[in-house]
Amino acid sequence: MLNQPLQDLEAWVIFFSNAELPILRQTARRLEEARQNIDKVSGRDIASIVLQDPLMAVRVLAYIQPFSGKHLHSDITTIANAVMMLGIEPFFNSIGTPVTIEVMLKSEPQALLGLLQVIRRVQRASKYAHDWAFERHDMNVEEVAIAALLHDLAEILLWCFAPKLAIAIRDRQQADRTLRSTTAQEQVLGIRLFDLQLALCSTWHLPELLKTLMDDANAHLPRVQNVSLAVNLARHSTSDWYDAALPDDFDAIEKLLHISRETLLRRLDVPEEAIPTYLEAGNETDGERQGPE
Repeated sequence: MLNQPLQDLEAWVIFFSNAELPILRQTARRLEEARQNIDKVSGRDIASIVLQDPLMAVRVLAYIQPFSGKHLHSDITTIANAVMMLGIEPFFNSIGTPVTIEVMLKSEPQALLGLLQVIRRVQRASKYAHDWAFERHDMNVEEVAIAALLHDLAEILLWCFAPKLAIAIRDRQQADRTLRSTTAQEQVLGIRLFDLQLALCSTWHLPELLKTLMDDANAHLPRVQNVSLAVNLARHSTSDWYDAALPDDFDAIEKLLHISRETLLRRLDVPEEAIPTYLEAGNETDGERQGPE
């Protein structure tokens, strides 16, 4: 566990590169159950388990890349393809028995709660991204879902290995709602988590495509919009459906999916009491777009 920030970005990369990533207890349990029924388990079954756990997903993708480079002309960008490449039994042999997040943070209950909240958020983002990619007839829905799942990977790693620093960042932002996350990160860590994430992606040889999809700077690409909007919606609706940023999220998602405000709100299961407010705001936005008659 780190209690103080490291000296520079390179030191952070070296630290995380040498660390064994933990996984969720639920992931470990479900994978063990699948292992016990190995003759009945498919690659799709395994992928559905892994895709609920960002740390397990990155373990699999990092593990498979050296193999894919020897045999294929392109990166393996999905868990299903990774399992297919390895084979079911070799997959189970490769994962070993990683420590669980719950055991790792047993003595840090506040950090464990904070981490699980972040993981639930990225799980929701991944589901949104998957559903929207499917509706958009994306060429590979799982790639988009994985990009959303891993979008905040560096934040997750910080909660695992430097919980006191993660809590310090969160506390600063809660004390000052105008404080940008990157500013809080630089104040506490001396680096931006996104820079750390990109560096780790390179060190772990994660697919270039996933790095592109996770980078909001590429928001002119529809697939990246799909990911970033899913991440934003999950973040802004974490506590409830009344965040001030949600109307802008809804506007952008409607444009991406070419659907109405009411259809979107119903699909998202926005509480009934909140729907009239957002419908009214949506109508006002439509009127502004059309301009005066």
